[in-house]
Amino acid sequence: MAVAAEEDLIQRVLDLLGCPNHAAFLRRLAGWHESMGFGSMATRPEKVCRWKRGVRPDRYAEMAMAAMLGVPAEQVRAMGWPHWLRAALDADQVLLTAPWTAAGALAALDHLGRPDTMDRRAALFTGGALAATTLASWAAASPATAVLVSGRPRVTDRSAVLIETRLAALRQLDDEIGSAETYALARAERGSITTVLRTRSYSEATGRRLFSAAAEASRICGWCAFDSGDTAVAERHYLGAARAAASAQDPVVTANLFAFWAMARYSDGDTSGALAYVDEALQNARRTGSPRMTAMVHARAARAHAKSGDLRASRRAEDAAFAAYDRAGHPGDEPACVYWVSHAELHSWAASNASDLKDPRRALTQYAAVATPRQDETYDGDAYPRSRALRLSREAEAHLSLRDVDAAVHTADQAVQVMGGVTSARGTTVLTDLRTKLRAHQQLPAVREFLDRTV
Repeated sequence: MAVAAEEDLIQRVLDLLGCPNHAAFLRRLAGWHESMGFGSMATRPEKVCRWKRGVRPDRYAEMAMAAMLGVPAEQVRAMGWPHWLRAALDADQVLLTAPWTAAGALAALDHLGRPDTMDRRAALFTGGALAATTLASWAAASPATAVLVSGRPRVTDRSAVLIETRLAALRQLDDEIGSAETYALARAERGSITTVLRTRSYSEATGRRLFSAAAEASRICGWCAFDSGDTAVAERHYLGAARAAASAQDPVVTANLFAFWAMARYSDGDTSGALAYVDEALQNARRTGSPRMTAMVHARAARAHAKSGDLRASRRAEDAAFAAYDRAGHPGDEPACVYWVSHAELHSWAASNASDLKDPRRALTQYAAVATPRQDETYDGDAYPRSRALRLSREAEAHLSLRDVDAAVHTADQAVQVMGGVTSARGTTVLTDLRTKLRAHQQLPAVREFLDRTV
């Protein structure tokens, strides 16, 4: 009975992946095996036959298989072979295995719209290996074509413009009220766009605009999940967004998506995966001709390098970001999704880089530059309370690193006041970390008062 169960599970996995035979499955597995640093792997078809007969794969082959199928290592350990393969047959696999076509994108978007899909908290993906596979699939993706079905209402460009306008409002609403409240609205918007794509007729140009809008709605969902502290859920949304963006063949939405996905990767400690996404984002950003978009992507690269401790690479990317931004004109002449990119934001990122690279004095110099924007700009911190609160919290940490406790408390007070009613798990986490560091100085009255006031 056990052997029969193993044979059935392995065959179902092959079917799920669309592998016509054992050799095709092993070639695919060998690619993951090598990308994870385990070296080359033999691909003789009889290997799968042995697994079906009850022989357990060696440890590295099993780890590579789990990564390929998106099953977390802890789940593999908990369930054991071959039972963890059942986790690979979960419906989430549509995000990994659906074809990179318009139909596959719709299947992924439909899946993300199911109410139970986002209840899962286990990480579905493995960073570096997934990045390589996603980008390879992306390069071979098929763009959307016209859908003209008799009896279906036809969508016009006017409808696409109205949808894009609603997405622009969602982005700015996130600035004002935070990610938790915006998340549900973005999911509803994506569901509406998906329904239009499934039930209406449209030209090729309109269809691509609709897929672009679906990608951006999913990107907003991913950002909201990430800002709320759930990277695993964010990456599901980002993968759905990547499939829709591939169908759209839109460099703006593609550059924006991979830049935000890179942020999730380096924040989770995967700088190599982040930089792979940055490279794709930069190629597309250059195609847009947008200095703000290009500056933003270079800034993401600088953050990733700083996270990995590479000072020179981080500074080079910072310089490239400022140089690109120097060419920026009026925000209205650039893509709507980079409205928030400014000279002040670039200095804020440079300050975070300095802090990561253990240079609090440079961090404070960069924070000071935020308050003195370019001549043709004004810095309106009230318009971006979450960003300002995060910046102030990190500025307070820099003061604390230099043992200027009074300045740290004063700046932390400002951060608490600015955060107000904006929901952001990242902001809350940074403030919590700061309070923990301040406890070492709670013998000082100002620190004690701050800690009591911000319980």
